[in-house]
Amino acid sequence: MVGAIMYQLMRGLSDEEIKKTGFYDYFVDHTTGVYPVSASGVPFNATAIASKGDMITDLHEDLAAEQKARTTYDNILRLVDDPDVREPIKFLREREVVHYQRFGEGLRLATDKLNSKNFYAFNPSFDIKCNK
Repeated sequence: MVGAIMYQLMRGLSDEEIKKTGFYDYFVDHTTGVYPVSASGVPFNATAIASKGDMITDLHEDLAAEQKARTTYDNILRLVDDPDVREPIKFLREREVVHYQRFGEGLRLATDKLNSKNFYAFNPSFDIKCNK
């Protein structure tokens, strides 16, 4: 979504306007095409997808991902005053908040089903070999 917004904002710019906005390096590599990169220019790759195969660990990772995305949207909203940019970003931010709440509920439900004496909240059935 953010990439699509960037495309919409850049598609009609002249070469001079692109140079003035600071998108010159991006434009040289990708013109105005949507190319998913972080704000620092690091391309999206599979390392952004974190999965350990343990429900508790993965839910904590999901919670963190939602918070990081929400913070990114908060930062965009602090910098942008264009309503055509702000409205979809506000929607995306609200979605992250709801996802965080649902993952939190999932974590609570998962930990309620685990051995209540576990201080570290790991799944005893998953870690049987580790406990021997």
